[in-house]
Formats: sequence, structure tokens, C-alpha cells
Amino acid sequence: MKHLYKSTAVLLLLLPISMTSFAAEPQKAEEPMKEMGMSQGMGMMGGMTEEQKNEHLRSMQEHMLTMHDLSNQILSEKDPAKKEALKKQQLDLMKAHHAQMMQHRQHKMQEHKK
Repeated sequence: MKHLYKSTAVLLLLLPISMTSFAAEPQKAEEPMKEMGMSQGMGMMGGMTEEQKNEHLRSMQEHMLTMHDLSNQILSEKDPAKKEALKKQQLDLMKAHHAQMMQHRQHKMQEHKK
């Protein structure tokens, strides 16, 4: 039991030291991108034209606004049946968006294998 207390004390004393040495090593901004396989400008929208990027971002914006609008309607609705219908509508929208994203991801993976 005495060894357990000593080991715990040593760990508790070393923890702050290890944390400060970890915090002292700043990580470059590009390193996480390289780890994910996305180098200079070839991220999620790297191969798109400006027009395609804008169209994609507007589509994302429209989806977000629709989701927020439904959330606000759900929160303000007093009738439990109507509230549940709005929740179902929002869930269906989320499922459709998820399916679209997975289809897009699968397409990108197949394209990458070529």
C-alpha cells in the first residue's frame, strides 16, 4: 500500500511538468491538414471552381437555415402533436442530408481509387 501512495504521488508531481512541456511545443497549422491527407488547397473544395464553391456553400447555408427554422418552430410549438410532426420533419431532413453526404463520400472514395 505504501508503494501505491508513492507511485501516485510521483504521477501527480510529474503530470504538471509533462503538461507544460506539451503546451510549450506549438503545432504548425499545416500539420493536421497533412495528417488528414489534405495539402495546400486540396481540401474538401480544392477541385471546385469559384462558382461551384459558392453553389455548394449556398446549399449548405440553405440547409442550415431550414434546420434552424424547424428548431425554432419546434421550440415555440405548444401542441404536442404538431411539435412531434415538426420533429419528424426535421429528422427526415437530417436523414436525407446524411444520405446525401454519404453518397458524396462514397463517390469521392471510388474516384480516389481510380
